[in-house]
Formats: sequence, C-alpha cells, structure tokens
Amino acid sequence: MNDTRIELLEVKVAHLERALQELSDELARQQRDLGELRTRNQQLAQQLAAAHDTTAASATAIEVPPHY
Repeated sequence: MNDTRIELLEVKVAHLERALQELSDELARQQRDLGELRTRNQQLAQQLAAAHDTTAASATAIEVPPHY
C-alpha cells in the first residue's frame, strides 16, 4: 500500500469515529428524554385516575329529584 492510500483510510476512520461518537451522544440524550417522558406519563396517568375517581364519586352523589 502506498502512503496516500493509508492516509485516506486514516481520514475515513477518523470521520467514522466522529460520526459514531455523535450517534452515541444522541442515543444517550434520547434515552434520557425517554426516561423523563415515561415518568411524566406515569404522573399524568395517576392524575387522570385520581380525577376520574373524584368525578365518579361526585356523579354517584347526585340524586335524582323525586318528581322523576
């Protein structure tokens, strides 16, 4: 192999290593975001369930007027 070919391969490897690092960083960021979104989703589901329970309790407390 001549020096030019080796140099081109080294440049390609350097670019690939940089791209791999960028992809790794992005994946780590997305995993962190996904964890935060899952936590938020669970909180909202709990709030919705609590609101539903409160609404259901209020609905059963409403009595039908005697003239019905």
